[in-house]
Amino acid sequence: MNQRRQTGSVAAFLRILVFFAPIAGAGSPWVSEAGLAGDFPLVDARQAASIVASPEDFKVVNLAASDLAADIQRVTGRRPEIFPATAGLAGPLVLVGTVGHSPLIDSLAAAGKIDSSALRGAWECFVIATVADPLPGVPSALVIVGSDRRGTAFGIYELSQAIGVSPWHWWADVTPERKPTLFVAAGTHRFGPPSVKYRGIFINDEDWGLQPWAAKTFEPETGDLGPKTYARVCELLLRLKANTLWPGMHPSTKAFNHFPQNKLVADDHAIVMGSSHAEPMLRNNVGEWTAPKEDYNYLANREGVRAYWEERLKENGRFENLYTLGMRGIHDSNMVGPKTDAERIATLERIFADQRELLAKYARWNVGGALRPDSTNGDHTSGRKAPPTLNSIPQLFCAYKEVLALYRQGLKVPDDVTIVWPDDNFGYVRNFATDEERKRSGGFGVYYHLSYLGAPLSYLWLATTPHALVWEEMRKAYDHGGRRIWIANVGDIKPGEIGMEFFLQMAWDIDRWQADNLDGFLPEWATREFGAAAAPEVARLLTEWYRLNFIRRPEHLQWWLRNETPRPSPWSEAQIRARLAEFGQLRADADRLAATLPAAKRDAFEELVGYPVRGAEIANRRYFLGELGETDRAKAADAELKEATRRFNEEVAGGKWRGIMTLEPADKQFQSMRILPWRPPEFGSKATEPVPAISLRAEQFADRVDRADLRWQIVPGLGLTLRPTTAPSVNPELLTTAAPRLDYAVDLPTAGGIALTVHLLPTHPLVAGRGLRVAVALDDQAPVVVTYEDKDGSAEWAQGVLNNEVTATTRLDIASAGRHVLRLYGVDAGVVVRKVSVTKIDR
Repeated sequence: MNQRRQTGSVAAFLRILVFFAPIAGAGSPWVSEAGLAGDFPLVDARQAASIVASPEDFKVVNLAASDLAADIQRVTGRRPEIFPATAGLAGPLVLVGTVGHSPLIDSLAAAGKIDSSALRGAWECFVIATVADPLPGVPSALVIVGSDRRGTAFGIYELSQAIGVSPWHWWADVTPERKPTLFVAAGTHRFGPPSVKYRGIFINDEDWGLQPWAAKTFEPETGDLGPKTYARVCELLLRLKANTLWPGMHPSTKAFNHFPQNKLVADDHAIVMGSSHAEPMLRNNVGEWTAPKEDYNYLANREGVRAYWEERLKENGRFENLYTLGMRGIHDSNMVGPKTDAERIATLERIFADQRELLAKYARWNVGGALRPDSTNGDHTSGRKAPPTLNSIPQLFCAYKEVLALYRQGLKVPDDVTIVWPDDNFGYVRNFATDEERKRSGGFGVYYHLSYLGAPLSYLWLATTPHALVWEEMRKAYDHGGRRIWIANVGDIKPGEIGMEFFLQMAWDIDRWQADNLDGFLPEWATREFGAAAAPEVARLLTEWYRLNFIRRPEHLQWWLRNETPRPSPWSEAQIRARLAEFGQLRADADRLAATLPAAKRDAFEELVGYPVRGAEIANRRYFLGELGETDRAKAADAELKEATRRFNEEVAGGKWRGIMTLEPADKQFQSMRILPWRPPEFGSKATEPVPAISLRAEQFADRVDRADLRWQIVPGLGLTLRPTTAPSVNPELLTTAAPRLDYAVDLPTAGGIALTVHLLPTHPLVAGRGLRVAVALDDQAPVVVTYEDKDGSAEWAQGVLNNEVTATTRLDIASAGRHVLRLYGVDAGVVVRKVSVTKIDR
């Protein structure tokens, strides 16, 4: 979190707020059960402090205040009262409000009790501070002041989390530890501004989980993702300090705007609404374009398409939105009409101009979070008189799939529009801005997948992307200018809670997690969810779970793709047995831990740890026992997996999540992009790949040599990479003197030639087209540059992302048998080395 405790006055703090850089996780806990002199009694033995929130403030502030009262009751059993003003109140008070919108906060400022000047105009900043004698007859108060409507809400929910209420209290049934008293440490706790301006999620591929659950279990009155569901989504986003939502869009889900209340719910919660990379101008093309698909053609039907966009802007332009520009076909397909790339580029540039003309006419919110002066939407105006300029309206262009190729060929995007780079759908960011591009006023962002429906194989069941990979790729993107917009595709939200939260924590405070403290994320998360006693074991289980699944996801336990003959995995029986043993031990440990937890924690454990661990173990056992010919045991595992999933849906939390968990594949849709339903394999005996004579993990170096401006860094669970990521490549002619180096001790049994293989993450190069380069040498021989050519979208790329590994091989000559030093030189930043191996020794 962006905070630093200060014991001086609130006024002194607020005057210097914007001049301090964010500090991550500093200081001791600032809410405890036993207070010291001067601490604020949020709940003591006699009473709970009353909460005061002005009805004249934003709706989200009052919603958050109500949630705070409920959260305090969850922890202490006492529910504070909420009052609209301080008149007649004498006890300790929690005063919440937004600068310029709360008469209470503004009166405190006018009286000199606080100095809010530094908060004015700031983006999503807030202060939580204790104040002595804030009002006549009131001895103490806890003041939560926000610079804008979300800043205040974030501050209120920050207090909720500090008293022990998880952001996932509802979505994952995490019950807080009961505490009879709560005291807030005296002083000031400041937060913000966020590292990334627009931070949020995309609900996607909801056909098999979120939508059926909402339609049949949670919101049967609408039979869909309606206002009741979106209210819960919006609350979750605020608790995670997110501010942006791309809503569900698949054919089974009615368009977000089908239910008029949806957009009101979002605005009440101050959530910025957008639409996916394939849905320009807030339109849901799957559900809302009712003409033939071929008519969604800007060359042949410009007026019809333009009118379709204009209709939505007339309805929604008064709300705070993030507008997607450009155009693709219906349901994330290629654009209809243009036949060549040159025609596509020209058409898109014309579309940009027309869309921006519509925005200039109808959009009311500007990029600073204020309404344009011609708006009459009183609840939402900030009082600032922003000029109605086009470049003040938040807009993005997402260079997804084939659109990225058009950008690389010269597509001109208006300078004030944020260009959002995609990952390759498997967690590896596809493109990075050059130094020249980073001069654009609109900046850059990232659209990142934690769940995916598409080729070569989808992953829609268990969320197994390790947070280390999220950190490596998103930190790299941020360092190269991707700082304006971050959107994560989270599928059904459940069971992607951990990855979603980590992504949003990074977006709020990019410096909170570094390579040297990354191992602390899971223990910290587990402590909040399950308590300090269970946290180390929970963290260990999840760390191992991510490691095993990063080798091969449960949804990718099939080694053939569309139109290929079924074939077994390349692993030997010994490797398979070892993997199954590791998974079996992991599951046994998880089951053992679950039995020791208090009953109140077991639903959350099953949702967040138990079912994911058990599901992955059973899926591996089913697949690999079938591959080894143990058909009866494999069939039994298949039945066991279906029963485990039934229990999740029917029994966890008393059936609250009925319908949300579906095994992959859920149905026969999109068969070319998904594994086949499991059945005993029919292919013959297994082939086995040769086991390397020597294999060394990247971290097993004997020595390292860093340079002043470039160094090796271990990323836990991934390997080694170069930092900083913005460093220029090393000239291959200067490797021995300018490149960081890793030395590995190897015993080579014979003289002659060896085939040396470097195993890399399938990242994309920082400079498009360059490839991933390292250099290798034996002893004092001249380094040899080894390059993996980035073949984005190819069959080779497909196998790389399924394996989370690509390789590059070169031949080296050995003068004599015995102990040698294998040297690995860094050439390009952005390359992550997993291991090195000798796969062949010539005799």
